[in-house]
Amino acid sequence: MQSRRKLRFRLILSFALFGFGLSALFAVASLYVRAKVEDQLVNTSMQNDVDQAVDNAIYHPDQEFHSELIEGWVKSDRTLYKMPLAWQSLGSGVHDIYETDAKGRERHYKLAVRRKDGIIGFTRYDISREDLGKRQLITALIAVVVLFSLLSLAIGLWLSRKVLKPVTQLAQRIRDFRKAGKAEPLAQHFADDEVGELARALDDYSSRLTAMVERDREFNSDVSHELRTPLAVISSTTELLQGSPDLTPKLAERLKRIERASRQATELIEALLLLSRAERRGPTRGETTEVAKVAADVIESQRPQLRGKPIEIELTARESLSVNAPASVLSVALTNLIGNAIKYTLEGTVRVEVGAGRIEVIDTGPGIKPEDAEKLFQRGVRGEGAGGSGAGLGLAIVRRLCELYGWQVSMRPRTDGNGAIASIVFG
Repeated sequence: MQSRRKLRFRLILSFALFGFGLSALFAVASLYVRAKVEDQLVNTSMQNDVDQAVDNAIYHPDQEFHSELIEGWVKSDRTLYKMPLAWQSLGSGVHDIYETDAKGRERHYKLAVRRKDGIIGFTRYDISREDLGKRQLITALIAVVVLFSLLSLAIGLWLSRKVLKPVTQLAQRIRDFRKAGKAEPLAQHFADDEVGELARALDDYSSRLTAMVERDREFNSDVSHELRTPLAVISSTTELLQGSPDLTPKLAERLKRIERASRQATELIEALLLLSRAERRGPTRGETTEVAKVAADVIESQRPQLRGKPIEIELTARESLSVNAPASVLSVALTNLIGNAIKYTLEGTVRVEVGAGRIEVIDTGPGIKPEDAEKLFQRGVRGEGAGGSGAGLGLAIVRRLCELYGWQVSMRPRTDGNGAIASIVFG
């Protein structure tokens, strides 16, 4: 994942790095120019000085050696032995000599040598002071770099606080909207600049979003009212018909199917409305929902789907398990899982096991590929062999309901034979 640093931090860091880089560049350039100019001036001066001394010794041998700049010596091949041993083999040019004086101090000299017609001239220039000056210059430049870097950091802090203050205020106002539960116009509180333009864009987005949420809320209310009313009529009429004394067994079975379908539709509407509002609700009057009881009701409602298939449906409750959720939510989830197991199983068994904080639906169908298990919970994705039935929304609804209540739903292939295992782990 890409690093997400705050804008203020990036602004401060940019100023600090800019100040440090500019100061360091200035320091390096200053050292380079100083060294270049100094070396060129010293070498030229010393060479000119030794040249004039040698020429003077050749053309005026009766005159003593004298240096116009520094101390020097002129020797012949016969008297060269009087000079320090390290100097005697040096060729013409300027050399760096490091020596220790009588007091034990390290000295740095520039030694210019000139050999011509058997005459050897030496001029020596002590540059120890220049070395000291260079060290002092380096120290001063380091101090300047540190000072400029701190100054850049201070400017960055000040500018970041000043520049980002409107952005911070905008973020704070948006956070206040969340606390207040309603949005108010933002643009009127900001200047006509980039932040003001962002505030106007947020106002426009907030208006469109509020209108969309309001339409969604009205639609949910309309759906809840318009669908619940006919379903309640169907349920009450079915109940009255079931109490008729001249009801035949075949008609009574059909009325039970109508009653189950009506109840499932009511539960599905309630679950979908919860999802649309992202609202988690517990059972009424603080009661808990028995998982095994809901599973048994779902199994009975799904038996008509067998359609003569050689399938047995078994329910095993190893221990009592209750969840803090409406029975309608759990019923919708189990209806999809058990219904899918019956749909894909051509023969064999569909076993529902309750216990250990979970419920599992185990079938003997064609099974699933491990890499396809997670994809089945995506909208519009259907398992192999689904044919033209279904829109691939059932498991997606189950996943959303489980996420709303903190449950974990999963699918995996069986390891002991053909088939798949769908499970819900109640958190």
